[in-house]
Amino acid sequence: MATAADFRICNHTGLKVYATTESLIKANAVAAVVSLAVGGLLGLLVALTRWPAVHLLPAETFYQVLTAHGTDVLLLWILFFEVAVLYFASSVLLGCRLAMPKVAWLAFILMVGGGILANIAILQGNSSVMFTSYPPMQADPNFYLGLIVFAVGALVAVFVFFGTLVVAKDEKTYQGSVPLVTFGAITAAIIAVFTIASGAVILIPTYFWSLGWLANIDTLIYKIVWWGMGHSSQQINVSAHVAVWYAIAALVLGAKPLSEKVSRAAFLLYILFLQLASAHHLLVEPGVSSEWKIFNTSYAMYLAVLGSMIHGMTVPGSIEAAQRRKGLNKGLFEWLRKAPWDNPAFSGMFMSLVMFGFLGGISGVVMGTEQINLIMHNTIYVPGHFHATVVTGTTLAFMAVTYLLIPLIFRRQIMMKKLAQWQPYLFGLGAMGISLFMMGAGTLGVPRRHWDITFADAAMSIDLPATAFLMMGLNGLSAILAAIGGVVFIIIVVASVFFGKKMEKDTVMWPKLANIKEEAAAVATYGSEEHAKIPGTVVLVAVFFVSFVLYYFINWKYLAEVWPLR
Repeated sequence: MATAADFRICNHTGLKVYATTESLIKANAVAAVVSLAVGGLLGLLVALTRWPAVHLLPAETFYQVLTAHGTDVLLLWILFFEVAVLYFASSVLLGCRLAMPKVAWLAFILMVGGGILANIAILQGNSSVMFTSYPPMQADPNFYLGLIVFAVGALVAVFVFFGTLVVAKDEKTYQGSVPLVTFGAITAAIIAVFTIASGAVILIPTYFWSLGWLANIDTLIYKIVWWGMGHSSQQINVSAHVAVWYAIAALVLGAKPLSEKVSRAAFLLYILFLQLASAHHLLVEPGVSSEWKIFNTSYAMYLAVLGSMIHGMTVPGSIEAAQRRKGLNKGLFEWLRKAPWDNPAFSGMFMSLVMFGFLGGISGVVMGTEQINLIMHNTIYVPGHFHATVVTGTTLAFMAVTYLLIPLIFRRQIMMKKLAQWQPYLFGLGAMGISLFMMGAGTLGVPRRHWDITFADAAMSIDLPATAFLMMGLNGLSAILAAIGGVVFIIIVVASVFFGKKMEKDTVMWPKLANIKEEAAAVATYGSEEHAKIPGTVVLVAVFFVSFVLYYFINWKYLAEVWPLR
């Protein structure tokens, strides 16, 4: 049993922090940032190679770098950080000890070891199979083994999270229902179990195949099961970064959800339906029935989209309600104009919210429509979409909450505050450009996986419009801007963690954020905003719907133009 000496009370938030939890959050956050630094650099090399005017890497190196980029940012960076979020949302927000600390450290060691093993296998040059690693392409056995070990570590960490919830319940460290942020983390953890189990089901036999113990792996079965991991891992991200949105809104502004029950119902829709979005990767597969495709890309997917639309209204709505409660009631948007835009936690969160909705959400529904999917599936539109979800959505949200975790968990002041204020804008605008220009280039026919989009060495020439090359050039420039924003983030985090001044009781976390203890009560309790009026949010949601409808039907028009090719 833990004693009072094993806890500290945060001077700024009043949250009760268990010492081992704090250490594990630090360890996982550091591993996440290291993975982001490596993966981000590799991503810049990929973008500069796809820029025809630069065309930086030779073909062999390009696919090697692309494989490592996907592994480091889509798995390592995201899952390390999500484990830190799970520990924060359970042990810290519920004010209890962490279950099975030694097991939690074992999970961390497995994740680090697996990640290193997979990267070594890629760097040795025999595992350039890209993130999807479709057979009959075969990687070195250590590549698959590394991913399996990493996944096992992540799964163990998820079970530690569930165990911590049991500890909190047994020791009665909270009253009533768990906070909404914890509920969102539970959603992410449940999806994680499904995701990691899918990975184990397909990666273990694929590992045996690479060792020569199995004669072959059926390609279609591999794709169906693998996307249960490959795409569902991004649904963990969605649940986690939505929980982070609610957490930042509460910690910075004291925002409460408009309705706890409605927000929780939206998370429940994620558990039931969100993984089905992986179907959009299989819509061109002839071995999958039309009935399955139609069900997953219409009725079932609409329920998952409904969950995101609810969050897309309740998060900004809760912010508007909190701001209006403080007297910012003039017109439709005084609450938004006078929001703390100079606080990188808030600015990063709000840009993540808007970009994820407008870029990732709209493009995801369009691409998840069976008929429209056929004209963009194997184009660079697809990575454009998931850069909108994983980069402008998840990564920007995780960067934003880091500006709160450093003072709260590492107990260090943020260094270079002026630079920190600009960092979310640099990274966010760069990531937005990457998404927009890749989706634009994909609409014009630029291929998804090819090293040279000009096909200069192909037996048959392929003519792309000049605008497509312009789009890829702008994508390269956007990648440079995002890389600058990423480097600035790494510098600020490293400098703050190792050289930042220690937080004292009277130290203000951020200018204009002096009363965070009062605000923090909203993140650790159950409660709704009563009788809130949110006219500004209603207007923003209306703009979203109009944009959604227009873009959706524009893509049907594109489909009609190529329909005679059927």
